Amino acid sequence: MTTAHVTSFVDGEWTAPTGHRADVVSPHTEDVIAEVELADADTARSAVAAAVRDQPAWAATPPSVRAALVERMATLVQEREDELTELITAEVGMPAAQARVLQVQSAIGALQDAARLLRQALAPETIGDTVVVHEPAGVVVGITPWNFPLYQAALKVGPALAAGCAIVLKPSEVTPLTAIVLAEVFADARTALGRCGHDVPTGICSVVLGDADIGAVLAADHRIDLVSLTGSTSAGRAVAAAASGTVTRVSLELGGKSPLVVLPDADLEEAVRYGVARCFVNSGQTCAALTRLIVPRDRLAEVERIAADAVAEVRLGETLGPLVSRTQRDRVLAFIDRGLAEGARLVAGGSDRPRERGWFVRPTVFSDTRPEMTIVREEIFGPVLVLQAYDSVAEAVQLANDTDYGLAAGVIGGDPKAEREVASQLRAGMVFLGAVPTNPQAPFGGVKHSGYGRERGRHGISEYLVPKALVGAAKDRS
Repeated sequence: MTTAHVTSFVDGEWTAPTGHRADVVSPHTEDVIAEVELADADTARSAVAAAVRDQPAWAATPPSVRAALVERMATLVQEREDELTELITAEVGMPAAQARVLQVQSAIGALQDAARLLRQALAPETIGDTVVVHEPAGVVVGITPWNFPLYQAALKVGPALAAGCAIVLKPSEVTPLTAIVLAEVFADARTALGRCGHDVPTGICSVVLGDADIGAVLAADHRIDLVSLTGSTSAGRAVAAAASGTVTRVSLELGGKSPLVVLPDADLEEAVRYGVARCFVNSGQTCAALTRLIVPRDRLAEVERIAADAVAEVRLGETLGPLVSRTQRDRVLAFIDRGLAEGARLVAGGSDRPRERGWFVRPTVFSDTRPEMTIVREEIFGPVLVLQAYDSVAEAVQLANDTDYGLAAGVIGGDPKAEREVASQLRAGMVFLGAVPTNPQAPFGGVKHSGYGRERGRHGISEYLVPKALVGAAKDRS
């Protein structure tokens, strides 16, 4: 499998080869499926220069036209849904049925939301004699991870362009192929609007293929107004440090070690199966995965039985894909071995390789854990669920909050009022009450080491806007 273009897309053109290449490897077969040219620092800086040149004109473009561009991009992604589903399965490893819904259709929705909710995000506010308006943040660098390459790119590109920003997107070098398609989509959408008489500048959306060093070059550029990164906490620290020299604003959506608190009166079958499913989405390679299941001690044996039954129903390759790379697989297997060495007990799974080919890891559940264990404290980013037992709801809350992270959490019980009471005590940017799916328009982001800033919906657009107070604008000066 390959794509039409394998170089960076800068200022409306596909760049010349640099000689610095990277293989894209299938997690299923371990075969090379594409070879991409990685950008050098000069290419990255030229993308920024194009963005700086064209952003003022784009900011002056009517919001309706900006929304139309993003809406057209959504339509073009939808037209390429089958192709993108196949591409994501090939480069990420996610089973096709899940890739279609969670990656491609979610990206379409993110672009549509950015176009549809723009007017709401731009609505001015009157405070006494002052009118507060919302203006584009300026030139943006978007750095996206390998686990949700298309969806995360859409969550940055859509709101940024709708808001009137220019964006330089740097996808992960591990899974860059869908970002290349997104560049093609932008080019086609720009052409379509041109036919309708709307001039869309070429420099407002570039895709620069590169590694962490190129990300640092972009983040440190003094011409950048905002860096938006989704990735690990360590990556967030590095980008924040790179941007600090120019006091550039940074929005970080980082890692998690998210708890699901099962209250004593919960339907245990529903709660545990929900917890297992939420942990194993994308083979556990999800920052908001609920990886710690906090359950009543007197029901622990029953929880273990249900969890083991749920794991037994998992079908490798069909409902649970491989991990994205050999490095990631080996990292997760090392965590499993570390858990055993520190005294945790396996309920299901283990570190033996289930297949000779492909970077698969057995879905794994640990019990008899202690709060200080590595598998309890560190983000594993694989299909590993940790059970923690409590004797009181107060202890459950304490266990849930005993983490450096605060991206997501959940609470499930038989009484909605009790769920709300516990949720009010959990330190997380998003809390799931009951066995509910994600709301794609609700703000998503964390506290503590999970970062700051929000994505999705109106709040996601607001990240790319800055408020300006027009003092006296609401005053009758006649």
